[in-house]
Amino acid sequence: MKKIYGLLAVLVVFAMALTACSSSNQNSSENTNQGSSQNGQQAGGQNLLQKIKKAGVINIGTEGTYAPYTFHDKSGKLTGFDVELAQEVAKRIGVKPNFVETKWDGMFAGLNAQRFDMVANEVGIRPDREQKYDFSKPYIFSKAALIVSQNNNTIKTFADLKGKKAAQSLTSNFADIAKKNGATIVRADGFNEAVSLLTSGRVDASINEEYSFKSIKQENPSTSIKIVAEQPAAGSGFLFNKGNKELVDAADKALDEMKKDGTYLRISKKYFGADVSK
Repeated sequence: MKKIYGLLAVLVVFAMALTACSSSNQNSSENTNQGSSQNGQQAGGQNLLQKIKKAGVINIGTEGTYAPYTFHDKSGKLTGFDVELAQEVAKRIGVKPNFVETKWDGMFAGLNAQRFDMVANEVGIRPDREQKYDFSKPYIFSKAALIVSQNNNTIKTFADLKGKKAAQSLTSNFADIAKKNGATIVRADGFNEAVSLLTSGRVDASINEEYSFKSIKQENPSTSIKIVAEQPAAGSGFLFNKGNKELVDAADKALDEMKKDGTYLRISKKYFGADVSK
């Protein structure tokens, strides 16, 4: 009987040792993954920029439904201000761009999951985002516009949003502005859907960039919406996971080169008729 108890005791100790070892390995794996994310090292000791150059492709997250920044033209081709800037970045790095179209509210999760290497989609540079991600230099500055239907005479300022419904992408800068002014947020997957909700009377307002408003009006002048108020918005930049300094520096270098050789101004005038870098 003593032999049996002794054997059981040995088995228990052995099981506990295995559990501790397993836990130790798991914690080690988590710490390694966290460190890899922070210092930008990929498999084989390469940083992300080196990995991209070796593959010859950079994966870029974008909506494809947000004119004039990222959208499909009449032929179905993906184009836009952000798209062309990102294509230039890829060209100057020496790789091909591969755009991965994703809804805005899934953009950050897609970057977290490394579905793409960077995001080119008018991402506003904000302190809370800078704690989690890295940004390129800002490549555009624009105003936040309060947009209502043409016959709306009750909303004239941002403060008038209190108690009203605003159509917004849930994780956007503009949703935050609407919330701060007391609006109830109605989810809209992109500005086109927000305009549809607005013109159909299902919401009272939407906040978006002035250039997006102008693009909608230029494409379809009969769209019955108007801007009633504006306020400065933060600059926007390309978005990256933390710890990829080499890739961020390469994007910044490409943007600087574009501004020096006139490429940036050409693209800016093509979509806005002006220099939108300041």
